[in-house]
Amino acid sequence: MIKRIVKLTFQPDLVPAFMAVFEESKAKIRAFEGNLHMELLQDLAQPNVLFTLSLWENEAALERYRQSELFQQTWARTKVLFADRPAAWSVEVLDPAVSAG
Repeated sequence: MIKRIVKLTFQPDLVPAFMAVFEESKAKIRAFEGNLHMELLQDLAQPNVLFTLSLWENEAALERYRQSELFQQTWARTKVLFADRPAAWSVEVLDPAVSAG
C-alpha cells in the first residue's frame, strides 16, 4: 500500500475553476480500481495551495490510474490553472497510526 501526496499551486483566481474540475472527477477517482482513499487538503496560510492525499493498493494501481483516460482528461483541465509546477511524492507508510479503542 502506498500514499500519494501531490502539491498543487494554483493561480489564486483560478482555485474555483479547479474546485469545479475536482467536484466532477472525485467520485470517479475514488471509484478507480486500486484507489482506497483520496482527499483534498488546503494550506491554511496560502489558500491557492492544495494537496491531494490518496491511498493506493500498490504502485501498479497508481500507474494504471496515471495512464487512464480519466487521469489524462482531468490533468489536462487542471494543469492550465497552475501558478507553479506541481510536486508529487509516493511514500510508503512505515509506522501507521493506531486508533485507541
